[in-house]
Amino acid sequence: MTSSMEQLYQQVILDHAKSPHGRGLVAVDAAPGHALGESHQVNPTCGDEVTLRVDITAGGAPGAAPVVAGVSWEGQGCSISQASVSVLTDLVTGADLAEVDRVSETFRQLMHARGAGLDPDLEDTLGDATAFTGVAKYPARIKCALLGWAALRDAVVKSGVAIPASTVKEQS
Repeated sequence: MTSSMEQLYQQVILDHAKSPHGRGLVAVDAAPGHALGESHQVNPTCGDEVTLRVDITAGGAPGAAPVVAGVSWEGQGCSISQASVSVLTDLVTGADLAEVDRVSETFRQLMHARGAGLDPDLEDTLGDATAFTGVAKYPARIKCALLGWAALRDAVVKSGVAIPASTVKEQS
């Protein structure tokens, strides 16, 4: 990766850390057709914490996958952990759960690529999250970047909403 690209990626992370998207837990009651899930995750290695709340609506058409209507969160920690959950918010809001699962798995792959990046088509699905490519070079920082993603996965599970089987089969 070129030095100018690394600088651009660092700037994206700093911008999200300074002005995080989705920050501030939204107090919501589950409206008809909505399910809520919440997860609190801690990275004991460096003290990062995040509480993430997800609002999921039933899919519009019969058999359609449920959609993430909103993500809100509160947290503290390093710029990497805070920026990662901010980027996550942008990527998953409005996406159906099958897409959320694909994006989450792609981000995990990026974090385990040791800074080598991924296939350009896969990276395209990550948008600003590709800025974390360099983070994967530092094993101690990978947990920071994945903290919000672990909270998202747990919050979706706690919502009780499942990805329709027909959608899961299409991914294979």
